[in-house]
Amino acid sequence: MKKLKFKRSILFTACLTCLMMVLYSFKPPAKEPIKLGFIPLTDCSPIVMAKELGLFAKYGVEVVVTKEASWANVRDKILTGELDGAHCLYSMPFAVYTGVGGKAGDEMKIAMMISSNGQAITLSKDFCGKVPFRNMKKVAPVVAAKLKAEKEVTFAMTFPGGTHDLWLRNWMAAAGVSQQTSKIITIPPPQMVANMKVGNMDGYCVGEPWGGVAVKQGIGFTQIASQDIWKDHPEKALVVNKAFSETRREDLKNVMKAILEACIWLDNPANRKKAAAIIGKQPYVNAPADVIENRLMGNYELGCDQGMQIYTNDYMLFHKGGMVNYPRKSYAIWAMAQYVRFGMLKEAPDYKAIADKLVMQDLYKEVAASMKVKVPDDDMKPFSLTLDKTVFNPLNPAEYLKTISK
Repeated sequence: MKKLKFKRSILFTACLTCLMMVLYSFKPPAKEPIKLGFIPLTDCSPIVMAKELGLFAKYGVEVVVTKEASWANVRDKILTGELDGAHCLYSMPFAVYTGVGGKAGDEMKIAMMISSNGQAITLSKDFCGKVPFRNMKKVAPVVAAKLKAEKEVTFAMTFPGGTHDLWLRNWMAAAGVSQQTSKIITIPPPQMVANMKVGNMDGYCVGEPWGGVAVKQGIGFTQIASQDIWKDHPEKALVVNKAFSETRREDLKNVMKAILEACIWLDNPANRKKAAAIIGKQPYVNAPADVIENRLMGNYELGCDQGMQIYTNDYMLFHKGGMVNYPRKSYAIWAMAQYVRFGMLKEAPDYKAIADKLVMQDLYKEVAASMKVKVPDDDMKPFSLTLDKTVFNPLNPAEYLKTISK
């Protein structure tokens, strides 16, 4: 009897051991690394620095960052899931969904904002001395003279319905330059300087460092910065694939935490020199670190012997106590109202429904609360643009469209 019990005990132990070994061998499969894209621009810094500072690892997510060739490339990869998310023009999801910049109805989600300010209108050296910095009254006559002499004036932006398109069109409207007689083309950001060098455009709107690089190379000058058009305007966002946002919600939250911490780090002026040296390298922006650093610090060499413009509280910002990072639905509505204003849409879209669908405010609020970051309470309230003093009420875009000039 004792021998039987002993044998049973050995058999039980052996079976238990085998079972544990089998269970151990069936570990859940490792998660796929999260793929985030970026375009070579200074304001890709939050994603790049989150990687370089080890912040993604700190929050327990494996992230691969990839340099992309154009905004259209970013759009396509996010929609197909080849990218889980990217540093992106904040207005791109609305341009795509409404059909201005893609196939109508395609969904890209805004998880958070990552920058404001820091873009510029650069004009060719052919206009040196004719259109001084911030002088809007002289733009139209000079453009008209150019149009009369050469039959065509060409301006470039980076994506239809994107932020650079909107800043360019607002600048043209404020200056009285016809968008019907001027040609507006799309060029990827890193290719702007080369295209201006060979005379493919008279001016362009793009993010830094490509305004500063044109000045450094002597091929163009800064006529106005985007913060002169709209101080503290929304610029870049973390935009993500719809399925990724739904199936890997906790991972997305951890990605957002890492990027939010990087934004806070970047807004410390003492860190910007280090950031400029890193993002200027070939795998990232591939541009002179001094140009990146100067404009990151608000020191704008304007070109064409115009001297230096110092921005003190309205240069490129990444956090500003949480004011930058909150994804506002009112800004989504403003962007879509511009599509109607400038004839890109024939009729008004369902502004609120689209903003509700694409802007992930609740998710951001969860992340902000966990990071003890204040969430602003100004969404859906009227705001003003700096250049033309227009007041936009997101609750009544139709009234705005009745009064604003094209």
